[in-house]
Amino acid sequence: ETARRFSWMESEAPRRVMAALEAALPGGARYVGGCVRDSLLGEAVKDVDIATRLRPEETIAALTKAGLAYAPTGLAHGTVTIVARGKPFEVTTLRRDVETDGRHAKVAFTDSWEEDARRRDFTLNALYAARDGTVFDPLGGMADLEAGRVRFIGDAEARIREDYLRILRFFRFNAYYGRGDFDAEGLRASVKLRDGLSGLSAERVGGELKRILEAPRAYQAIETLFDYGLLTALLGGVPRLARLQRLIAVEDTLGLEPDPALRLGALAVFVEEDVSRLADRLRFSNDEQSGLMLTVATPAYRGLPGEGHAKELLYRLKPEAFRRAILIAWADSGEATGAATWREAFSLPERWTAPDFPVRGNDIAALGLHGPEIGAALRKLERAWIASDFALDREALIARAKQSD
Repeated sequence: ETARRFSWMESEAPRRVMAALEAALPGGARYVGGCVRDSLLGEAVKDVDIATRLRPEETIAALTKAGLAYAPTGLAHGTVTIVARGKPFEVTTLRRDVETDGRHAKVAFTDSWEEDARRRDFTLNALYAARDGTVFDPLGGMADLEAGRVRFIGDAEARIREDYLRILRFFRFNAYYGRGDFDAEGLRASVKLRDGLSGLSAERVGGELKRILEAPRAYQAIETLFDYGLLTALLGGVPRLARLQRLIAVEDTLGLEPDPALRLGALAVFVEEDVSRLADRLRFSNDEQSGLMLTVATPAYRGLPGEGHAKELLYRLKPEAFRRAILIAWADSGEATGAATWREAFSLPERWTAPDFPVRGNDIAALGLHGPEIGAALRKLERAWIASDFALDREALIARAKQSD
């Protein structure tokens, strides 16, 4: 038991919630899981979860007495969600799993912090903190966290059978918190029980894969998934590990935030048909599909574009898509991540803004052209405008259209 003070504990919202619970049962509530784990690592805390010895109806009574709004989001599993100062807090009664089917669990409530800890997935997630900052570590999670070791609690196979998504969570937590080799027992159990992944929803699998792809050790996790025979089945195709590795190296060189859709495309897209297949398989959004589509190897993106061609690409793609296309082209080129010419191409949107094409269909129609002739004339003029380095103005272009009419 070690006392630590974390800044987020001092803010009003968590203090009010904990005060309400502790008023009903002194010492009966502790922060748990990710908020404690990330605080110990010095990382930003996103969500605050609380475990309590209070039964759900007692939790509700305590919150009502304190004037806190709540929603009974998962009462069957003992969870009540509070919104205080615009922040949600999940408060869950200590519990143990009685029966599981690989996805859903029937639970029984308990007064034992250790029993509650033992039904969690990994030791580094079974960390608790009292409101005075005292950290409770019933299962050796702090030592694992400090060593960068992601270890299932108890028997790895039993933990996975409770929810097969834990196989992917094992790889995700290694990608975020792991150092060195993956835990051997966890790997063995994941490989042995991999068929359980086929029963999971596309949303859950896609969500975990995206989170793996944007993690600090994304490549190591993806490579390990491949080496142990899990990745090909997840993607429904053969991965391109070297391409992903080059893209990550380029992103790191430029100091960019990871782009999970682009990384997935680099890893798994060969032809256009792969985009819709993957998007459907992993439930990707339309925007994410656009990121995947940019990774299709097309002549327009192959090799370093010259300044003129780069400007045409930027005009057609708009800045965000242009940058993604350049990243993929750079990764495909195999050139050094420090190559100045590629850096210059990537920075084009900072130096140049593509103008709008100055001619409209109405301008062409006014010349007496109709139907498909208008589209053909516009495309021809646009090519001439681009070839002029976007210099020809509306009058000059319309004059050209008159000449060719």
